[in-house]
Amino acid sequence: MSEPGERGMAASIVVQRRIEWSDTDASGAWHNSAVFRFLEFGETALLERLGMLADVYGRLPRVRVEADFLRALRHRDLVDIAVRVAGVGRTSITYDIEISHDGEPCARARSVAVLLDRARGRPAGWPDEYRRVLQTAGPQLGERLLDG
Repeated sequence: MSEPGERGMAASIVVQRRIEWSDTDASGAWHNSAVFRFLEFGETALLERLGMLADVYGRLPRVRVEADFLRALRHRDLVDIAVRVAGVGRTSITYDIEISHDGEPCARARSVAVLLDRARGRPAGWPDEYRRVLQTAGPQLGERLLDG
């Protein structure tokens, strides 16, 4: 991913989280459902940085999610969650997500969500300004956890 502030590229962000006990299964490794929560952490942070979270969240349901699991994670592992806008359709948005630990990819995912009209709950077109920002805002300031 590029450095924050590099414009002309699709919007993206990297947030950090730790694998918590509730993210693991009986084997002690992360549960597959954790990747879907993590992509929501990244999406929320990205939309907040872009100034559109209050307007679109709650009306941007996921319609497709797929993931490839590459490496197991354990309780308290620190992970980077990189989310990048891969495309903006008339009513949809596609994100590419990579979750890594110590620079090593652990999962790659793709998620598609559809923007809904508030009144009727039907697909609504992205406003031109939102579309422009999503496609050109570049890397945003991430959320890092501090060890200390």
